[in-house]
Amino acid sequence: MAGGLFNSERRWRGFAMAVLLGTAGLLASYLALAVIVDPYETGRVRLLSRGAIRPQGPRTAIAWRGRDPAFEGALIGNSHLQLIKPSVLTERTGIPFVQLTIPATGAAEHLAVLRWFLRNHPKPAAIVLGADAFWCADDPSFPNPNPFPFWLIGDWPGYLVGLLRLPAAEEVASRIGWLFSKKRPKAPADGWWNYEPDYLALGFGRDPVLIARLDKPVGAEPEPHRGGPFPIAEAFRVALAAIPQETPVVLLMPPVYAAGEPPAGSPRAKAEAACRATIRAELARHRLSAVVDWRDGRPPLTDPSLFFDQTHYRLPVAREIGAEIANAIIHLRANDAD
Repeated sequence: MAGGLFNSERRWRGFAMAVLLGTAGLLASYLALAVIVDPYETGRVRLLSRGAIRPQGPRTAIAWRGRDPAFEGALIGNSHLQLIKPSVLTERTGIPFVQLTIPATGAAEHLAVLRWFLRNHPKPAAIVLGADAFWCADDPSFPNPNPFPFWLIGDWPGYLVGLLRLPAAEEVASRIGWLFSKKRPKAPADGWWNYEPDYLALGFGRDPVLIARLDKPVGAEPEPHRGGPFPIAEAFRVALAAIPQETPVVLLMPPVYAAGEPPAGSPRAKAEAACRATIRAELARHRLSAVVDWRDGRPPLTDPSLFFDQTHYRLPVAREIGAEIANAIIHLRANDAD
């Protein structure tokens, strides 16, 4: 009887070990396949690279766009920088620009994208960054409730763990199908995404209720967790140190509709000004740098037809900002050549 129990226990142990080994083997096989397929074109393995990706959102498309050798300049930020057309900067400066902006992101995401771009472009021709209120968080981790694939543009261990996610596995399968497709649709190379039609479809710019919200004044107290201190100083200092001194860096302080500006002299106004001053001071450490400041009360900021909400401007403003950014880059390069 005891011998039978012992043999039964041995069989169960053998079965459990076989299941574990089988699972580990399947997992290893899947990871090997996923790494070879490289579903987001990270360039870690280029065996099946096609120099393009399937149409997809900017959060995952940055893996390819951030390393695309066709581009030498990058725009990095969120929807407050998104309408700047990279082709306009390219035409004016001669630098091939790519849009690496991602909606609903903040400083932590922007600096991670910057690191990815620099890893693949050690000597970029120009960098454009958008520094908005999200850079003014008082938490040095710059928390964001919106998910972001840091694993996709991080180190190898994180990348392998990230590939175990269900969306990544689905993308592996989709990528395989795409690779063998004759049509093979491709995502726009330069990453520009005009969000105006999306906003208009939601009623912005037309709905009287939404238009009325534009003129709702903001309070006098700082937004929660944005009253200081501003750890962006240290994070930005580290990020700038990785950019070659001969690379022009332009920082956009994006516009806010007039009613979105806090009352003059209020605690909120002082906190926001202090944060912007902190960012400016760090940027000044970089030899070729400039600020394009659209928080300066210029006339377009009082025109409700040029904004969807208090922080999202429309194409006419984007064109003006793009021209100003291009001029700043041209000026920096000319001064460096003298």
